Amino acid sequence: MQQKGARNVLKQEELEQSPLFEHISYDEYCRMLSCFQAVQKSFRPDELIYDLSDPRSDAVGIVERGEAVLIRIDEDGVSTVMEELGNGGIFGRTLAFAGAGRDSLEVVCRTPCDVLFIDYAHILKRCENACTHHSLLVQNMLKLMNEKAQGLSRRVDVLSRRSIREKLLCYFRQLADQTGSESFLLPFSLSTLADYIATDRSAMMRELKRLRTEGLIQSSGRQITLLT
Repeated sequence: MQQKGARNVLKQEELEQSPLFEHISYDEYCRMLSCFQAVQKSFRPDELIYDLSDPRSDAVGIVERGEAVLIRIDEDGVSTVMEELGNGGIFGRTLAFAGAGRDSLEVVCRTPCDVLFIDYAHILKRCENACTHHSLLVQNMLKLMNEKAQGLSRRVDVLSRRSIREKLLCYFRQLADQTGSESFLLPFSLSTLADYIATDRSAMMRELKRLRTEGLIQSSGRQITLLT
């Protein structure tokens, strides 16, 4: 259940780790909450944070603490994880990729979360006080949107592969390129990995076993090493 009314502002050290507030001082951040008429809410695990399919939803959400996930639910009720959202993660109807007309997109709380909501109109309109932090926030948001677009491109590359094996190897090569190492840690659980590549978990686990047997990878939990 949403807990409203409490303003769980970020601590200075937390603010410094948020990509959305990069180069924004702590005092500017505190003033911005009033300037943007921001609303802060807390959520519990498995609670719905945001329904992107609701045309009345017009705010941008920023995960200030905790973890959430963007999920697509098709008309048959099948859920697919579209994006993991950690500290500094942003979401909103204006930032989401479109799905089919009958699909729904939801942001769901994975761990206890504190989320900051800013009405999209307040971000776009010219600040009456000519606040420097307003321009910085918009710049940071555009940067994050670009990163989202790149992430979506990588996801499309994975999903375009025909077999589970090809999807896994494509994704593993992407992670190796990003980390600059043939050995890397998956950013989420194996169950979420199955959702990410849009396949059955049992079938994926069988393919991972084959890849190990054939000497193409080594794996221990979320730790993966490419051997080819």
